[in-house]
Amino acid sequence: MGLFLRWMFAFILIALTYNPTQWNYIRWSMANYGSFLSLTVLMGLVLLIGYIVYLRATLRSIGGVGMALVLAVVLALLWVLTDFGLLALSNRDLNVWLGILALSAVLGIGLGWSHVRRQLSGQADIDDIDE
Repeated sequence: MGLFLRWMFAFILIALTYNPTQWNYIRWSMANYGSFLSLTVLMGLVLLIGYIVYLRATLRSIGGVGMALVLAVVLALLWVLTDFGLLALSNRDLNVWLGILALSAVLGIGLGWSHVRRQLSGQADIDDIDE
């Protein structure tokens, strides 16, 4: 359940930033930054904090190579679904949602990987104390 929640929060973070609907930070801020500049900056900073938390934890947990591997597996899965005719990539909005899904999978797995590794191996990860 924990890994699912980490992925779900990553999905929400990315989807709040940008998605193909009108309900996202990028479109809202472009339309309203003149009249709601303080709110635009506040919301942008909150999103930035979310990205920093996720990216830092993901880089410490699985690193850049691990991020690339998780993304490659997700993209290969999409390729298989397309090859078997279960998924058509002609819809632009669907492609954006699939991109959000792929990126959120990378961030969600990266954030929860230490917990998965501990469950599989019985060994805990220890962060550097002198930071």
